Order: sequence, then C-alpha cells, then structure tokens
Amino acid sequence: MSLPTLDGGLDVRLCDLAVRDRYKVLTSVVIPRPIALVTTLSPAGHVNAAPFSFFNVFSEDPPLVVLGLQSRGEGALKDTTANVRRTGEFVANLVSEDIADAMNRCAIDYPPEIGELSAAGLTASPSREVAPPAIAEAPVAMECRRFMIVNVSDERDLLVGEVLRVRARPGVVDPATLYLDMDAYRPIARLYANRYATLRDRFELVREAYDPDRHGR
Repeated sequence: MSLPTLDGGLDVRLCDLAVRDRYKVLTSVVIPRPIALVTTLSPAGHVNAAPFSFFNVFSEDPPLVVLGLQSRGEGALKDTTANVRRTGEFVANLVSEDIADAMNRCAIDYPPEIGELSAAGLTASPSREVAPPAIAEAPVAMECRRFMIVNVSDERDLLVGEVLRVRARPGVVDPATLYLDMDAYRPIARLYANRYATLRDRFELVREAYDPDRHGR
C-alpha cells in the first residue's frame, strides 16, 4: 500500500501569511500538545493560574521545560509573563481529564481582584522549592525556576525553566520505580481551536537495533 505524498497538498511560506493564519497552521498540525496550567505570584502575593499549550519538556540534564509566553499587545504583559520576569519562579501543573473544565475556566480574562484558582474551584498547595504554589488537584506539578528567557518579539518570550522538583498524585508515578500509570494520570492534550483530546487509545513501538540482515547494508 502506497501512502499519499506531500505533493499537491498545502505548500505555503509562513512569512506570506498573516500572523493569525500562521498560528492557525502551526497549532493545527503540531498536535497533540501537552498543557501546562502555570501558577505564578503577583507583586501583591496573589496566585495567578493560566493554561499554556505552547509547552513541552526540553532536556533531562539539566532538567528543562519550555514555555511560549505571550503579551497582550502594545507592550502590556500578561500576568504570567510579568510574574516570571520579576520573580523567576513558576509551577507547571499538568492537566488531566478531571480538571479540564477548571483549566478552561482559568483561561477567562478575570479582573485582577478575582483569583483564577478560587473561580475554577481549585486549591493551592504549598510548593517545596519555589514561592508560587502548585495546584492540589493537578495530577503532576513541576516546580521550576527561570533558566533563561529570550525575548523573541514584542509579543513573545521563550521561557526555559529548570525543573527543581516533581510532585505527583498517589498512583500516578510509582515513587520506587518511577513508572507512570496512564490510567491514573489520564492527561488531556490540546488539538486546535477549542478542540482537545484524551490519550486513552495507545500502542507500543519498540525501537529496533540496526541489523544489516534485516535493514539492508
């Protein structure tokens, strides 16, 4: 069975597209993406929580994650960006099926006097290594400090965070073996627009060692 090839499909230079169309293309084809519900502290000590799907793990030595931070436009910083620039600390809380609705409520543009956690029915859990709290209901929380931040444009920063500590709900990661239980974790992923996905259907591919008799010389 032959597969279709790239010829005859989409073929576009991103620089020829409007910014919103570039976003549409990139977030439609790079899927699924993990979601970090990031908690930071405001100058007054209020907890801010905001979801990010421009997020992933980057390195194990040192242990690093990356986040794409965005401004509001015209130079105004979003709360997460301003807080991380000021304090250098954040917690990346991973999102499971049971807190998906709460994560979505945290994306609402609340006025400053309303905290996202209380509005979403979530609970702050004191961190061990950083000042911002984790989210008690999250399946996994990664306490991070800024490793570096790169100002990419007027509206984008690339944040690289060093993971100082990982905490997980009982049953998600075995403390002795570090094996993950996906049925206990039940993560969700961002697709595109308002679409999300569960990761219930899974399959295994074992990486093969090169064998000249099987793979050719």
